[in-house]
Amino acid sequence: MVCESWKTKLDSYLDGELTEQELRTFDAHVRGCGSCSTDALARVQMKRAIQVAGKRFVPSSDFRRRIEQRITPKPQRSFRLGWMLASATAVILAVGTLTSIYVGSGSSRDQASRDHVYSEIADLHVATLASSTPVDVISTDRHTVKPWFQGKIPFAFNLPELQNSEFSLLGGRMTYLDQTPGAHLIYDVRKHHISVFVFQERALSARLEDGSLSPEKLSFNMETWTQGGLRYFVVGDTSAADIDSLARLFKAAS
Repeated sequence: MVCESWKTKLDSYLDGELTEQELRTFDAHVRGCGSCSTDALARVQMKRAIQVAGKRFVPSSDFRRRIEQRITPKPQRSFRLGWMLASATAVILAVGTLTSIYVGSGSSRDQASRDHVYSEIADLHVATLASSTPVDVISTDRHTVKPWFQGKIPFAFNLPELQNSEFSLLGGRMTYLDQTPGAHLIYDVRKHHISVFVFQERALSARLEDGSLSPEKLSFNMETWTQGGLRYFVVGDTSAADIDSLARLFKAAS
């Protein structure tokens, strides 16, 4: 019963609707409460399952072609030049409209695909922090964490030297994005947790753009870039400046 008041805020917590102070307080509670962390993890998994199901039934190119054929006007036989010109004009306008719709829908699908990936990354970050075992290899030594991934993921990457910085390494674990295996590192900075994800760029289905994502679109600050054939994500509830600082350390190490 003591956690009922916390559980009523779980959905707001996962949707990023809490204030910064409430988010920090709730984050600390979830990490120390087995019941709430289990509920948070279950809701994140359900959210991800719904997102995947919503994208499962996408119209095929053959379906689109058949619809275009049905709605494109077919000119009737006539020897009158005016009717022939009118029919030809209607066909041209219909094809132009359908082309615009197709191009526009393609752009919308690309944006939806990118948003889906960013949402998945945020979910992985939340689910890991809510887990009772957030890391599989526990170490502050990069020379211990990096070799742990050998043979577990199909690529190698470098970890930055943290000396003279405010960041500390907690450890790492394997993770998956679009059924693609990758590395998940967790860092601390002033009691804030930051996740760093590394995947093979060519293995991801979405075409992502480098740069920072604004807090208006996500409940966390995030930065992503590609380097050496790898796609990096840095995400956390700390400031955008901290995210950028850790991203620059990784860029320099790579």
